[in-house]
Amino acid sequence: MEYPKQVTTIQAAAILISTIIGVGVLPLPLFAVRSANTGAPLVTFFAVLVSSLGLWAVTKLGMRFPTQSFPQYSEEILGKWPGRIGSGIVVLFFAILASLASREFGEVVITSVLKKTPLEVSVIVMLMIATLASRSDMTTFTYIHHLYLPIILGPAILIVSLSLKNADADFLLPLWGNAPRDMLNGVLIIAALFQGSFIQTIVIPAMRRPEKAMKAGFWGMSISGALYITIVIAAVGVFGPAETKLLLWPTLELAKTTTLPGNILERLDAAFLAIWVTAVFTTIFASYYLTIHLASKLFGLRDHRMLSLFILPFLFVMAMLPQSILQMYEVISIVGRCGLIITIVYPMLLLMIANIRKKGGLR
Repeated sequence: MEYPKQVTTIQAAAILISTIIGVGVLPLPLFAVRSANTGAPLVTFFAVLVSSLGLWAVTKLGMRFPTQSFPQYSEEILGKWPGRIGSGIVVLFFAILASLASREFGEVVITSVLKKTPLEVSVIVMLMIATLASRSDMTTFTYIHHLYLPIILGPAILIVSLSLKNADADFLLPLWGNAPRDMLNGVLIIAALFQGSFIQTIVIPAMRRPEKAMKAGFWGMSISGALYITIVIAAVGVFGPAETKLLLWPTLELAKTTTLPGNILERLDAAFLAIWVTAVFTTIFASYYLTIHLASKLFGLRDHRMLSLFILPFLFVMAMLPQSILQMYEVISIVGRCGLIITIVYPMLLLMIANIRKKGGLR
């Protein structure tokens, strides 16, 4: 059954974009401003470059082993048990990411929209939707991402573009930041928002032309990275670095201050939240699907569907562990930075060893 070989280059890029753009869009400007003040756009740019290293590594690995899954070629490169342990850590990490993303979604929903709805209800509903969707095959997975991408990307670009008319360029000077003290930490935190690019590991084996995976990765990272940088520029330009630090979700506040020409809509936050919910779904769906897909290959299962319901209670329990929204973001920050070892350093190590041991193809 292994892989249908039906994913085109454009669809592979669409999967990458809709996976990266997700729950982290709301606090993104806050993370950037905390580390570098007016240098927030520059920090975000550096984060995109760092994330691109990880994407480049997993793409090169996928192109060397175009018919194998990540656990399979990890075992071939490192040996059976070291490869299995590494793949097991990857599976656990993305399970944690899916749970934290669902918790962050729940916090935003009960704070901004459904204020009387219990947090547990919002979290479990999103996880159940992701569970049902993840029972689909790779073809359906691809179509879902391809379908939702214009719904996510088009309005997001429109809202950010309209908000730029209220921006003040003085808030963005100096470009390097006003005595930045923690730029490296900020780069790592923001780079963690791009860890969904690891989805390439299951997309490449299903591509019609795996040799074009690098092109898909380039466009996927470029478009999502450009949107993230533009969001940071708009938020800092409109609110200024000092006020942005006081906002928990600056991007949502940015949507509230944006209007359509002619005052057709005085506030776009409701429309933005609808788009954001769609983006969150595609991100959690991708993380959930990646988790059970890699786990099924790791354990030698013929089908990943049986794991979709099995891991649901574990993800829900993990999602509810943080005691408050502040603790949740502390956990997200720590997990995200540590996860860069898994999504960037580990693939680069595998690629280096594969080159040394001359494993895989020569792509």
